[in-house]
Amino acid sequence: MTGARPDPGFDRELAHLPAAQRWQRWLRRIEAVLFAAAAPVPRDILALVVGRDARIEHLIADLAADLEDRAVEVAAVADGWLLRSRPAYASAVRAAIAPADDTASLRQAEAAVLAAIAWHQPITRKGLRQVFGREIGRDVIGRLHARGLIAPGPRAPRRGAPLSYVTTPHFLATFGLANLGDLPDIDDLPGTGPITGDT
Repeated sequence: MTGARPDPGFDRELAHLPAAQRWQRWLRRIEAVLFAAAAPVPRDILALVVGRDARIEHLIADLAADLEDRAVEVAAVADGWLLRSRPAYASAVRAAIAPADDTASLRQAEAAVLAAIAWHQPITRKGLRQVFGREIGRDVIGRLHARGLIAPGPRAPRRGAPLSYVTTPHFLATFGLANLGDLPDIDDLPGTGPITGDT
């Protein structure tokens, strides 16, 4: 959806409508765009379908209130918003729809490495070895990278400047996180704690 531009004849401003009707029309446009999108929609894309003076955050808040008693909700994910089913209906959705490939087919080892990268990023393979007490194969890293869940991060400031790894916006979208601050605190999880030494 990025890079899309509305038709030159598209009326963003709707100046001919009374203010209340104009706001309601903008609200429905945002709802339609979020409904049609397969990924979180950033603010600059939503701004293409509403007037220049429309406050996207206020429209999103009104849409969230509008959907309060519905099975779907508007959620802030990565650097945008999307419509998703509410957690209360997750079991019904799982019963009817095959799980998405991104999470369902993650092997246990891949999921563990992804979690370690998320909590300790940027982290090198040496840092991952410290977390797990063993070498993490390049194949595991490669599969996570191929899925778009991790990406190369900054080079570590030591001899050889080894590559580090970080999670991606696709990781946030896949797990329904607005940002990395939504991750649970690793120190609060059983059997975990901060890693020490060179990461």
